Amino acid sequence: MTQTEQIPAEAVIHNACILDGEPATFAEETADTWIAIAQGTVTARGRGDGWRDRAASARGDVVDAAGGFVAPAFVDIHCHGAGGASAEDGAEAIDAILDVHRAHGTGRLALSFVSDTVDGLCRSLRAGAGLVRERAMVMGLHAEGPFLSPDFKGAHAPEVLTSPTPGAAEAILEAADGTLAQITIAPELPGALDAIGRFTAAGVRVAVGHTAADFELTAAAFDAGASILTHAFNAMPGIHHRAPGPVLAAVEAEHVTVELINDGVHVAGPVARMLHELVPGRLALITDAMAATGLHDGSYHLGSLPVEVKDSVARLVTPDGSPGAIAGSTLTMDEAVKRAVAEVGLSPFDAVQAASLTPLRAVGGVLEAGDSLHAAGGTVDAGSLLAPGMPADLLLFNEDMSIRSMRT
Repeated sequence: MTQTEQIPAEAVIHNACILDGEPATFAEETADTWIAIAQGTVTARGRGDGWRDRAASARGDVVDAAGGFVAPAFVDIHCHGAGGASAEDGAEAIDAILDVHRAHGTGRLALSFVSDTVDGLCRSLRAGAGLVRERAMVMGLHAEGPFLSPDFKGAHAPEVLTSPTPGAAEAILEAADGTLAQITIAPELPGALDAIGRFTAAGVRVAVGHTAADFELTAAAFDAGASILTHAFNAMPGIHHRAPGPVLAAVEAEHVTVELINDGVHVAGPVARMLHELVPGRLALITDAMAATGLHDGSYHLGSLPVEVKDSVARLVTPDGSPGAIAGSTLTMDEAVKRAVAEVGLSPFDAVQAASLTPLRAVGGVLEAGDSLHAAGGTVDAGSLLAPGMPADLLLFNEDMSIRSMRT
């Protein structure tokens, strides 16, 4: 099989190591497990030679994993675009975004919108809500702003940044119409803690990010209901021995999921390793991908801001031509997972969990039998994404964690 070849709709995959399940119940990473799929659903899985009887009675193909890994398709909860298109471009551009990320192993994603005026964001959310209903791969929406700190704005237009008001919160909730998976808020802004409570009450996961908040204020935001840290270490104070900052506040709050852009640029490998060790089971790999993802170096936009991509690193274009702030990434989830194993030192199991079950849980994703996955207002009760009855959205890896084939 080639890297992008599709696994047959009906198949038995054997001689595999299935990277799926709760850590306490997961067996050693040995290639003696098998999984059977039919009509888009996992029908059975087991260990040893049981696959032979299943293969003999089934009509599908038999796939020898050759000692490789089988894992759930990736879930990316922070993705702005790809293929020359951005989330703000609406229905006309959505297929370009989805095609790129699907080809790199992502089965579901949340469309992320950069900061805009509240009215502009609401227009984008109304269009995005339709995409959630029309495209199974779009599991929800993410508003990254405009309730962000001007001191840690990153690649967000400063003129649209504002503090949350009750009216703005209600307008955003109405526009998203139940499809808002998460919203990023800087908790030091006036009205932020009240807004966190309102969004949380509506079933939206609130993320702390693009913030100047100290440890205590970030902890207060998590106490108020926030449950995600937006791209840890980026657009926030770092860790200081007398000023622990937002990252360690997230470490101390055990209900908080910590996002990581694992492209080797946003966060250095040793720091990413430390973060994984500090929040075991709570690390979510994200791409923060922008329009250049899947394309070449050159000139692009992130929201209203011009971006230049050089050596696959996206940075804002400054008036004097000097490199500006990092502007999203050109990362794909398969590269994030491969780096997590090869450079950060995660086990294949931990890397896959950080790219599938953990982010899904972070946004309250709902995964059901058949092929239904949605965000906002739900929970994931299953400890396994590839248990019998679950959607057969899966990836087959080579031993080096490159994707051999997929079914998404």
